[in-house]
Amino acid sequence: MIAIDRLSKRYGAAGEFAVKEVSLTVADGEFMVLLGPSGCGKSSILRMIAGLEPITSGTVSVDGAVINHMPAKDRDIAMVFQSYALYPHMDVESNLAFGLRRRGIARHEIDRRVRAAADKLGLTPFLRRKPHALSGGQRQRVALGRAIVRDPKVFLFDEPLSNLDAALRVTTRNELIRQQKELGTTSIYVTHDQIEAMTMGDRICIMNQGEVVQIGSPLEVYRRPADTFVARFLGSPPMNLLAARLEGADGALRLRLGETSFALPPALSAPLTRHAGRAVTLGVRPEDLYEALPPGLQGRTVALPVRVDAVEPLGAETLLVLSFGGVELIARIGRDTGLRGGDRVEINLDASTLHLFDPRTGAALAGVR
Repeated sequence: MIAIDRLSKRYGAAGEFAVKEVSLTVADGEFMVLLGPSGCGKSSILRMIAGLEPITSGTVSVDGAVINHMPAKDRDIAMVFQSYALYPHMDVESNLAFGLRRRGIARHEIDRRVRAAADKLGLTPFLRRKPHALSGGQRQRVALGRAIVRDPKVFLFDEPLSNLDAALRVTTRNELIRQQKELGTTSIYVTHDQIEAMTMGDRICIMNQGEVVQIGSPLEVYRRPADTFVARFLGSPPMNLLAARLEGADGALRLRLGETSFALPPALSAPLTRHAGRAVTLGVRPEDLYEALPPGLQGRTVALPVRVDAVEPLGAETLLVLSFGGVELIARIGRDTGLRGGDRVEINLDASTLHLFDPRTGAALAGVR
């Protein structure tokens, strides 16, 4: 188990904090993903855990023991880098064995571990090749294998797939998931790619400007974003955000969107009564907008008058770029549509899936979703 308590990092005595009092616990065997934009402090956290960067304040503990001042070589932590960091003059077998030789592991044990890792990762045919003769995916598997042979307490991954092309990223991502499940080693994975985070992580820690914004399972943070940053960062296309107003009338709560006004479902209305009369930010996921009303949604939808600005067929689905009262909306609909740019239609909004945020702070309103 890894416990990070109020961990901070500042580069330079008077510099800005790259990491600000981050607290996080990773359970034994858990795959935790640190997700956020470039420069939010993800890699700094990883490097402090690994012992590659000094800690400004706070603590890092592994199985209850604080390791702040323990040398990196003694931490029993293996790190896989974005750049692979393979030795170009060594073949695959030597790259896999190098760290074990430096630790004085017996030769027969080194051979056993290297063969086992190579077999798991499909590297056996390439053991005599040097890195320049391997594809990007094969190099990444060698980097992973070099970590696996050490049988460490913790794996740290620093954007290991970012140098691969799209197709190779998918296959290598699946390989990483499979290996982690088989090994059951506690892992922390850094990425700015939301698809990697959603598909790989047991939990996701979303960061922004050096701070933790939200921690939860992938679907939890997707369905219940803590604020508008998370709402926009998770999801492709991102969540639509619109200015709206809550209005109380005859004991019911209505939401006004420009010229359109509709009653909120009771499950949403009850916790929001105290916000009546306030401006809010409405969040709508693109998949919660429908061209045709699906079965079972009758009575739950609101028709919004829109103009179709663009139709973007993607094969399995179609994206609609819509204009609603001068505000752009993105809708994700089925693959078949007869809509064309310039059409004026009504798009159906599932009112039971709305997200409401404070327009000043961006925080989700309590009790919603």
